[in-house]
Amino acid sequence: MINGFLTHTDHQIGRLIDFLESTGELDNTLIMVVSDNGASPEGGVTGTANEAEFFNNAPAPLEETLRSIDNLGGPTLFNHYPWGWTWAGNTPFRRWKRETYRGGASDPFLVHWPRGIKARGEVRAQYAHLIDMVPTVLDALGIDPPDTIRGVTQSPLHGVSFAHTFDDAAAPTRHHTQYFEMLGHRAIDHDGWRAVCPWPGPSFAESEAPFGTPITARTLSQLDAHHWELYHIDEDFAETEDLAADHQDKLIEMISLWYVEAGKYGVLPIDSSTLARMTVERPQITPARTSYTFRPGTQALPSAVVPRVLNRPHSITAEVEVPAEGAEGVLISQGTSAGGWSLYMKDGKLHYTHNYVGRASYTVSSQNPVSEGRHQLRFEFEPTGEPDLQSGKGAPGRAELYVDHRPAGSADFPVTTPIMFNPGSLICGAGLGPAVTPEYTPPFRFTGTLHTVTIDMSGDLITDAGSEMRMHLARQ
Repeated sequence: MINGFLTHTDHQIGRLIDFLESTGELDNTLIMVVSDNGASPEGGVTGTANEAEFFNNAPAPLEETLRSIDNLGGPTLFNHYPWGWTWAGNTPFRRWKRETYRGGASDPFLVHWPRGIKARGEVRAQYAHLIDMVPTVLDALGIDPPDTIRGVTQSPLHGVSFAHTFDDAAAPTRHHTQYFEMLGHRAIDHDGWRAVCPWPGPSFAESEAPFGTPITARTLSQLDAHHWELYHIDEDFAETEDLAADHQDKLIEMISLWYVEAGKYGVLPIDSSTLARMTVERPQITPARTSYTFRPGTQALPSAVVPRVLNRPHSITAEVEVPAEGAEGVLISQGTSAGGWSLYMKDGKLHYTHNYVGRASYTVSSQNPVSEGRHQLRFEFEPTGEPDLQSGKGAPGRAELYVDHRPAGSADFPVTTPIMFNPGSLICGAGLGPAVTPEYTPPFRFTGTLHTVTIDMSGDLITDAGSEMRMHLARQ
């Protein structure tokens, strides 16, 4: 998957480069490329054959994962490496994404500007941060940032320019101090020294407190008194030797400086809770609604913008026309073989399949074939129990099919996906690969006439904010 993504990215960057070259502006264009922020630890200690298990609190036993070992990297799995490979992927830096050690906060960075930079193929070691990119572009162009825009006073830029290093490898950095904070995990860089205070501990599994545990005033005092680490990264850039015990004066200076920077840039109060951050109300560009209508022939929608059907009553209604020779294909589906759901026709009958984290599939099918003509095909789900989100189990429920408002089939689903589908794109009139169910081969487009598919929802949405925060942070 990673190689495929990099190949796709390289191709798209190549298209942009080709265009700039064709216009004669390539050498006069300042291009900056920065990577994602380190390898991530969703695979856990032993790895997983399906990353969706992590996000749904439903880890498989090691024995089950090992049975899939010959298929790792293939289309039927959504596997993720174990922690050992995570750390190796961030070599030579320490730890990984979602933490503020350098393994989670260091990135390769490329700058290309032949007409503006005389140096070619050289490496720079000056300290720089993402917030320095905009000041660098403005500096290179000789432009001062505006104090106001349309009468609105602008906040000052937080970063500093590193344009002075373009042609001077020995030029000192102008970025002397930088704080870091992510859900209570803290760090600060200052003139070649680095202090780190991990939270909730060395890792999710090794710590006494679970991920997302709030930091109380008492806990914060204990952390500040006993759990800060100190590294001299000018000499130990991979954070291998903790010098906190030998340089207490420097450590106290660094901790104090972290609080100065945190107060200056609005980090305080320290908030490690996932629930508060996920449930805070945010501005939306569209009003809330419970009914969504889709049409075939449109692009797949990413999971962030599709209707949230998990753990709640909902219906899916397709308006179709079946020709005399019959029809088959996907009416609408979300997800892949790693987990998802699909409403489709096959062998003349209507089917709905729910794929529970790639581990089990539950299907309801119509008893009789769908006849020729125009029909309304409908699936309904009514929860019959509460979800157990912490145990990785979504709400059980009653699944029913209707053809033109008449019952056509029913089944009980003992468990459903609790939190999210990953990958979780939704598409109307076709299926994405690898398929939610092995009953068809994607794209399995509907061969009749599909007019619309409407997803209608009612009831309160049940969410696990902590697990959703873990999902979002893993993509940073």
